Amino acid sequence: MTAHDPEHERLHEASGLYVLGALAQEERAAFERHAATCPECTAELRALASVATALPYGVTQVEPPPTLRQKILTAAGQPVSARPNLAQFTPRPVRASRPLARGGWLSAAAMLLVSVALGTYAWTLRTEIAALKADLREALVRLDRSEQQATVATRNVAVAEGRLAVLLASDMTQVTLDGQPVAPRASGRAFLSRSRGLVFTASDLPPAPPGKTYQLWVVTAQAPVSAGLLDLDQSGRVAQQFPTPPDLGAPVAVAVTLEPAGGVPAPTGDKYLVGLTH
Repeated sequence: MTAHDPEHERLHEASGLYVLGALAQEERAAFERHAATCPECTAELRALASVATALPYGVTQVEPPPTLRQKILTAAGQPVSARPNLAQFTPRPVRASRPLARGGWLSAAAMLLVSVALGTYAWTLRTEIAALKADLREALVRLDRSEQQATVATRNVAVAEGRLAVLLASDMTQVTLDGQPVAPRASGRAFLSRSRGLVFTASDLPPAPPGKTYQLWVVTAQAPVSAGLLDLDQSGRVAQQFPTPPDLGAPVAVAVTLEPAGGVPAPTGDKYLVGLTH
């Protein structure tokens, strides 16, 4: 972990809280594991540990009752083992017989308090930033989902408008297609406009075998013209719109055949649906 690593910065700022025993047990354990391998944090702890150790000797010492510490920790809900292990970071013990001078004690206390205050503020700030980042990611996900839904809605509106244009075209011809011997239950309907396109619906078509596809044809007096390939759902239904060539001759029939995957320029397979225009 480098000195500029975000995790190092976060733990380094908690050194003052660690010295005062203000970290939770899990946070304290994580800090000790980091400090054991980080010279910078170890040096910071040695400086703060000396101050923390010297603070009690800056005033007249009063021996508390033996049970006072246990009562205080019990009331605070903190286990006795929660005290920070400062011995490994303190270069030498501070002797009680030589209390610090008042000016030196105040400077040391001020340094420790400033370090703790800055560490606490940075700790809180990092927590708030992490929460804001999480909120931002969630907002971006919602925005992306909304954009996708808007795209789908826009596409659906365009499809509906295109089909409506065909149905309302002045040259629209409706063709009913009947199932042929290979698919007697199948049925279909074509709404054909030479100026606006072709809307085709069908149901009960059997699934196309592997390597095969259904192809829709507009049959003219000259030759069958491919309208496109059908995209069936799992129930054998289809509802699609296809463009029609501008030079399309007068249609006499509409048909569906089973062809090799990718389609063919002229029908070769079995007829599954056929309907005459008149």
